[in-house]
Amino acid sequence: MSESTTDTMGLTHQYSTQVAADLETNLKEQERLGGDIAALQEQLAALQHDHSVLVNIQQALGVTQTTKEPTPSTETAAVPSPRQKAKSAPRSKQSARKSTAAQEGTTAKKSTAAQERTTAKKSTAKSETKAAQPTLVGLIRSHLSEQDEPRSAAEISAALGQAHPERDIKTKVVRVTLEGLVARSQAQRTKQGSSVFYTAPETETTPPAEAQSEDTNS
Repeated sequence: MSESTTDTMGLTHQYSTQVAADLETNLKEQERLGGDIAALQEQLAALQHDHSVLVNIQQALGVTQTTKEPTPSTETAAVPSPRQKAKSAPRSKQSARKSTAAQEGTTAKKSTAAQERTTAKKSTAKSETKAAQPTLVGLIRSHLSEQDEPRSAAEISAALGQAHPERDIKTKVVRVTLEGLVARSQAQRTKQGSSVFYTAPETETTPPAEAQSEDTNS
């Protein structure tokens, strides 16, 4: 074997060894850069998710301030990222859920406020209606003044209940009210056997007239 042939084989072996080492270094560098790119893409996806959540919250609060949308870089768009696609979908759903929850909360608050206003109006209307209605004392005095003959508490209660069906008028309450009127000389009480009857004080003019007639005849 000649000396030139030996030198050539030595150079070939040297080059092949160098190329193999360079290929190994190249593959390791690709793996390192690929890992860095994947980590950066995950960070970018997290930032985009946070941006979407903040924009939805801003819209729910009624703020109309314009925000600058991030411009995706050419390098990021060109590099395929299965991990980013796999993780972005659940985060988009989570963002949509948060936005829906915020909108439902706002709608619920508005509905509750409207119901409270309606309830307040109804309560005010009922109070005004009750204030406009006459009292039970007034109803009893008015009823007695319209009668030509004594009436029992049950008869008065039945008459008032029929005239005012919207009111819960009970005989026991009417009897107690009548006794109060008698105590204040705003009604008179007569007893026939075991029954008690009531009349208005101004209608009780018959006994004096009868007494005057008896004195004249005598």
